[in-house]
Amino acid sequence: MLIIIDKRIPLEAKLKLKTFGELLELETTGITYDAISGHPDIFFCQALDNTLIVASNLPEYYFNALSNNKISFIKGELEVGNKYPSTAHYNIVVTDKYLIHNTKYTDRKILDQNLDKTIINTKQAYTRCNLISLGDNSFITSDDGIYKTLTSLKFNVLNISPLDIELPTFDHGFFGGVCGVYKEKVFINGSLNYHRQGEQIFDFITTLGYSIIELYDGKLYDGGSILFID
Repeated sequence: MLIIIDKRIPLEAKLKLKTFGELLELETTGITYDAISGHPDIFFCQALDNTLIVASNLPEYYFNALSNNKISFIKGELEVGNKYPSTAHYNIVVTDKYLIHNTKYTDRKILDQNLDKTIINTKQAYTRCNLISLGDNSFITSDDGIYKTLTSLKFNVLNISPLDIELPTFDHGFFGGVCGVYKEKVFINGSLNYHRQGEQIFDFITTLGYSIIELYDGKLYDGGSILFID
């Protein structure tokens, strides 16, 4: 299994993730602003068949790494840029049934690859940063707008504060960027003990039948998601 991470996540997290698969550590320069320059969810959209739709201006090294690992991918049409919304073209949540994003900014190749999905439009284009799906009907978000949209559609949604989440150079990060979901496991960069709603998050996840793997004992760190690819 290949696991795509921001190169800057804490060493303890990397060492623990290495017990589950091979790491592909992402870093870029000169494409977008530094805080998100290594964030997987800025450059990759992962469909549930493990196909990746990849930003067209990702450095060639990473396309070669995907090919060498026999990972199926499609180059998107749009480049990641230095400021919003050109930073959000690939920041999308895809489930078995739904594609969730602000589709004004979605790369066309992602829409074309998910024609069987029902589109849920959100005002927040940093959707994957702010949202994880636990199956098709349950979600955790750190964005009030996404929460309102999904609860209006009668989904089971936990809305949490982003204030206890670290993202260097910003006041805080977002919960989706802290996490990766693989099968029935939720991997978390940090420990829920350092979040004011930690017990609530723990109960929500485990009640749905998922186990939690905390990657180190420390404050939650937004590394732009953790992508697991079989």
